[in-house]
Amino acid sequence: MLKPVKLEQNGDWLAGVRHRLSPNRDDRPDPGDISLLVIHGISLPPKRYGGGYVEQLFLNTLDPDEHPYFADIAGKPVSAHVFIDRQGKVTQYVPFSQRAWHAGQSGFQGRSCCNDYSIGIELEGCDDQPYTSDQYEQLVAITRLLQAQWPAIEKQHIVGHCHIAPGRKTDPGPAFDWDYYYSFIA
Repeated sequence: MLKPVKLEQNGDWLAGVRHRLSPNRDDRPDPGDISLLVIHGISLPPKRYGGGYVEQLFLNTLDPDEHPYFADIAGKPVSAHVFIDRQGKVTQYVPFSQRAWHAGQSGFQGRSCCNDYSIGIELEGCDDQPYTSDQYEQLVAITRLLQAQWPAIEKQHIVGHCHIAPGRKTDPGPAFDWDYYYSFIA
C-alpha cells in the first residue's frame, strides 16, 4: 500500500513526500492562475529506469560524460513540480505557487506559455512501455488534491505534453492509459 499524499497547509507542497528544490523555477506571472495539469513521461537514459538521473537533470547536476545521451541535455534548465517513479515514490521539486520549467514552447486552448499557468507531473517511463499501477494510484491521488486546491483544473484541462507541444513532444506516449486515468478523475 502506498503512503497517502496530502497538501501541506499552505497548498504549496505535498506533505509526506520527498522535497528537493530545483533551481529551474521562477515566479508565475499570476500565482492565482493555475488552470492546467500537464502529464509527462521521462526516463534517463531513454527506456532505463532508476539511477537518479532525472533528479540530477532537475537539480543541474547531471554529468554529461556519464552517458552519451546526457551530453545533449546536461545543463538544460528543466524541472517539474512532481516526479513519480516506477514504484510510486513521489518527489516534489518546485512549489506549486512557482513556475516549473517543464512545458517549453507550448500552447493550450489559444494560450501560449503553458508553464505560466500549469502544474507539471513527470512519470518515470517512456512512450511505448506501460506505466505502473503504483504510478497511476499516486497520479490520481495528487490530481484530486490539485483539483480541490485549484478548481480550474477540470478534467478537460488535464493533458499530456504531447497535447500542448504537438510535433515537438510525444510524452507520456501511447502507453499511457488516458481512459483508465480519466475514469478516476472528476
